[in-house]
Amino acid sequence: MEMQAFQRAGARSRACELLVSGIGPMEAAFSLTCRLGKGMSDLQGVVHFGVAGAYHRLQGPGADMLDICLAQEEVLADMGVCCSDTIEHFSAPELGVGNYFSLDNGLRQKVAALFTAKKIAFHQGRFLTVSCVSGTRKRGDMLAEQFDGLCENMEGAAVARVCEAFGLPCLEIRCISNFVEDRNTGRWRLKEACRKAGTTAALVVGHLVETLNLEP
Repeated sequence: MEMQAFQRAGARSRACELLVSGIGPMEAAFSLTCRLGKGMSDLQGVVHFGVAGAYHRLQGPGADMLDICLAQEEVLADMGVCCSDTIEHFSAPELGVGNYFSLDNGLRQKVAALFTAKKIAFHQGRFLTVSCVSGTRKRGDMLAEQFDGLCENMEGAAVARVCEAFGLPCLEIRCISNFVEDRNTGRWRLKEACRKAGTTAALVVGHLVETLNLEP
């Protein structure tokens, strides 16, 4: 749904290749790795976009419905031991498990400047990637507090990890479709968030193509 909005916004160009990742960290990692494994001499970065659920933050400003958010960092939040009131990440170095992934700071600053110039309200912060959507306010509050999360999604850390492995800069844009609370899909604004995520990503890609001279 996000990609349909992106295409309707007229963002398709010779400098932009489209890829729908699928839902969840496994599908996202698999689809992006398959694409990059075919060759990446013509690729200069990844713009990852979609929707997210906003946490009710106890400290600091939070995101509201249909707000745009930029990821400063991605956390693979529920990779570890799931306890009743915390997630314990694997800490043994011999396991080689990474949970924190940085996004490209240069790209994020360019896009933040674009949003500011266009008077598009946005938030920046840490995104949490989960394998299961949080279905209760209690779980959402636990994750937000433990990891200082702005919002949660199901693909971001996987995409950031693959981009890190292939040495590609990665930018992540999300639009808030719902709050992380006791599950009530009647309160969600998924279709609107998908449209806004796609049209905002189209604006960003067009700007990057122009300012970075990406057209062949």
